[in-house]
Amino acid sequence: MALDVLCEVKNCVHNEGGEKCGATSIYIISESGKTASSQQETDCKTFEAREA
Repeated sequence: MALDVLCEVKNCVHNEGGEKCGATSIYIISESGKTASSQQETDCKTFEAREA
C-alpha cells in the first residue's frame, strides 16, 4: 500500500505541485540526537531546492 507524503515546501524539486512529495525515499533527522520530542526538533534531509 502506497502512502501519500505531503510537503508544503513549494521550491523543493520533489514537490509535485500542490503538497505531494514525489521523492522515492524520505530521510528525516532529529536535531536533538536519535530521538525527538516535537515536530520542531525534526528536519527533512530529502529537501533539494528547485532552480529558479
